[in-house]
Amino acid sequence: MLADKEAVVKMIPQAPPMVMIDHLLRTDEVVTETSFAITDDNVFCNNGYFSASGLTENIAQTAAVRGGYLAMSEQKEVNIGFIGAIRKLVVHNLPKVGDTIETRIEVKNRVLSFALVTGQVFHNGQLMAECDMRIFEKIE
Repeated sequence: MLADKEAVVKMIPQAPPMVMIDHLLRTDEVVTETSFAITDDNVFCNNGYFSASGLTENIAQTAAVRGGYLAMSEQKEVNIGFIGAIRKLVVHNLPKVGDTIETRIEVKNRVLSFALVTGQVFHNGQLMAECDMRIFEKIE
């Protein structure tokens, strides 16, 4: 594990209760992996399930923590990013309260301040959701 929740919060623009990552497990120039335990008080939970919106936010935050981790490792400011587009979103299943999800994003292309990433969310090895995201990183 590269970072716990306390460190993750410093790498992303979101603050509790909007943080959807507990641990940064792995990151490199292309792939980033995180984990998140779903609790019943989560703002994206409804009737015992983590929503599609929550899964999408989790993928976006996984992309954000990658940028934050790389910036901090180079002693640079963490830049704020914005979702430019979400494409090909498929939700196969919704995880339940009490489940821990593992999320993987892969950077497919990067041009200037835009990145195209694919994201996948798993629970116990089962694919729960997947999508492509275009992310714009505001560079100061």
